[in-house]
Amino acid sequence: MRTTIKEHRARLNMTQEDLANKVGVRRETIVFLEKGKYNPSLRLAHDVAEALGMRIDDLFFFDDEAATADGRGP
Repeated sequence: MRTTIKEHRARLNMTQEDLANKVGVRRETIVFLEKGKYNPSLRLAHDVAEALGMRIDDLFFFDDEAATADGRGP
């Protein structure tokens, strides 16, 4: 899974720690989310999206969706 959390967080001048505090998780959770190393629960995805003023589907993409959106896939 790919995310655009980092880009949207940076646009808001928000640190990983700021986002973690707003969502109620540890900073390491945000690090893992941004690196695509952790698939969030629906609740966590919702909370992150809400904290960034985004929709869930604007933040999280399955790898095959990202390839299609970038013109690299079918």
